[in-house]
Amino acid sequence: MNWFALIQRYYILGCYTIEHVKTYCDIGKITKDEYETITGEPYPIEAV
Repeated sequence: MNWFALIQRYYILGCYTIEHVKTYCDIGKITKDEYETITGEPYPIEAV
């Protein structure tokens, strides 16, 4: 399954929010680079 294409499509359609995309990145379905491609924003850096 091409997770990147699926998540990108749902994000563009408004079915997924930026938080959804971050969750998919956090669980390893997409990379941080793919997150940035989908959202147009840098991956958020978590405060320690």
